[in-house]
Formats: sequence, C-alpha cells, structure tokens
Amino acid sequence: MALTLRSVSGKSTPATKVATAAKVAYTLHEYVHDPAAPSYGTEAADRLGIEAARVHKTLLATVERAGRTELIVAVVPVNAQLDLNALAAAVGAKKAEMAKPADAERITGYVLGGISPLGQRKRLLTVIDADALDHPTVFVSAGRRGLEIELAAVDLAKLTGGTFAAIAKRA
Repeated sequence: MALTLRSVSGKSTPATKVATAAKVAYTLHEYVHDPAAPSYGTEAADRLGIEAARVHKTLLATVERAGRTELIVAVVPVNAQLDLNALAAAVGAKKAEMAKPADAERITGYVLGGISPLGQRKRLLTVIDADALDHPTVFVSAGRRGLEIELAAVDLAKLTGGTFAAIAKRA
C-alpha cells in the first residue's frame, strides 16, 4: 500500500498525525455515520463493504499488575468479543475487566465509537488480536465516528508499541 492520504475530509486527527509522522502507509475511508446504528464497528464494515474480520474495534480494560491498576488497550475484530481472560494472560495479570466508558473517553481523548488505538492522549499498553496478521491490512477508527484508517497490522503494532496475542473469541 503506497498511497498515503492525510485526510479524506481535509481534517486530520491525532491518529492520522501519528501515522503521517511515522511515514507509515495508510488509507482513510470515510462514511456517513448513522447515530442509530447498533454497533459502530459493524456499521463501518457494512458501510465500507468489507468483511467484518478486517475491521477492528478498540476497547479498554483494566488489569491489576504489580499491585497497580492499569488501563490496557485491546484491539479485536468487530465480529468477535474480547476474551478478558486471554487479555489478562497476555499482559501477565490474573484478571481483566472492561473499563468504564467515561474513563475510556477521558484517557484516550476520543469519544465512544471513535476511539482509535493511535494518537491517544496517553500511550497505553496495547494488545492486538493475532488474527489481524491474517489480513494484508486492517481497519481501525481514525479518531472519529465515520472515519477508518486502513493499515498493515504490523504497522499498527509499530505505531502503538503493541503486541499480538489471541485475545478474541468468536460466537
């Protein structure tokens, strides 16, 4: 993927700024977000006409490690659920719990449905579901509802300092 677009709509986001600054190839995809959509991730896959396994949602969880509570970023396909036990194991914790939505927004600087793993206010430990490596590129939020950034999974890991682990469970 050699094409780098700074923005579809003429505006950049913290996520696109991170990718641009690192000179990582990416493509932006914009669609009109429907506020009544029941799922931001499946809406993105449907509107963009791509398989749901390539579109990934960004979730935040809390874990207890070394006597401290930490927020962890988990990136999983929209057609799967986060396996909290697998996430905990991947980061060396006994258990993980979903973070409160208000905490996720405050810490990342993004709103729900637009939380990107890139360009967050504070860099958090990030774990990406290993199945992302099965695709030439994956889609994650570019930092606002209706805007997705497409890039290679290895580039996503590079930009977030993330690691890969089997953290998704499918129905």
